[in-house]
Amino acid sequence: MERKRLKVVITRALPREVETRMQELFDVELNAEDKKLDRADLIAAMQKADVLVPCITDQIDADMISEAGGRLKLIANYGVGIEHIDIAAARARGIQVSNTPGVVAEDTADMAIALMLAVMRRMPEGDQLMQRGDWTGWAPTAFLGQRVNGKTLGILGMGRIGQAVARRARAFGLNVLYNNRRRLHEETEADLGITWFESLDQMLSRIDILSINTPHTPATYHLINARRLKLMKPTSVIVNTSRGEVVDENALTRGLRAGEIGGAGLDVFERGHQINPRLRDLPNVVLLPHMGSATVEGRREMGERVLLNICNFADGVSPPDMVLP
Repeated sequence: MERKRLKVVITRALPREVETRMQELFDVELNAEDKKLDRADLIAAMQKADVLVPCITDQIDADMISEAGGRLKLIANYGVGIEHIDIAAARARGIQVSNTPGVVAEDTADMAIALMLAVMRRMPEGDQLMQRGDWTGWAPTAFLGQRVNGKTLGILGMGRIGQAVARRARAFGLNVLYNNRRRLHEETEADLGITWFESLDQMLSRIDILSINTPHTPATYHLINARRLKLMKPTSVIVNTSRGEVVDENALTRGLRAGEIGGAGLDVFERGHQINPRLRDLPNVVLLPHMGSATVEGRREMGERVLLNICNFADGVSPPDMVLP
């Protein structure tokens, strides 16, 4: 049976091969300029689409969904995070929502390890010195950082990404603790060489590095706050590649500037692309523009998952990555 040629609206520019395949299968409207759609543009897109393909930069709330009309039946998110979409409101109007889980775990784990190394070994400072042409030669006490081997890493959130970070951490000689909503099976703990802490506070007081790998939910908002930051060692390093809202950014900035926290590597921020300017001038902070999943392979695989979800929907089958409220 010939598949119905759905109207698909894509809110941002995707890898060329993904867009090409979409056009072969569906009636597709692209965003060739890759311009972020405003609220009115998103509502207009939802009103003319059978399927909307948004990403993390598109905030889709209940009021917008109420204006979508009756045509929209699937929001096929390009990415794993879905906190920017009101899932319950969509489902109440008969709109299914899918995402792309499991695709970005390895790439994001690579970035978490890279940030640990960059902060602890002061690599950005060294690079800036070389780029300025100010290096006058080697010195015994220049750019002294912290040895990674033998340190204790605490992982907050032990899903796919947290486990991928744990596997990499073993190769660097790190002792790994973790805090998670639910404890993993003993076999998994033994395989990864990790130790569970039911109490986040107790874990924080024992670690040298914190890797944040938990989604943003009402329960995780500002989970790392001023009180918990004070539990950590003054030499400790915080790495966040998950969601900025998990960390109280103002409290973190105060701790870094006061020398109560040793350093931070941040790929995500509490207010999206609006970065706290007080973070920018700190030498012990590495800031990245949400690059954790930015690999050619990862972006292509995300597109393939979106395609799979839409194709299943077009065939009258539930998308394999359907998200429930």
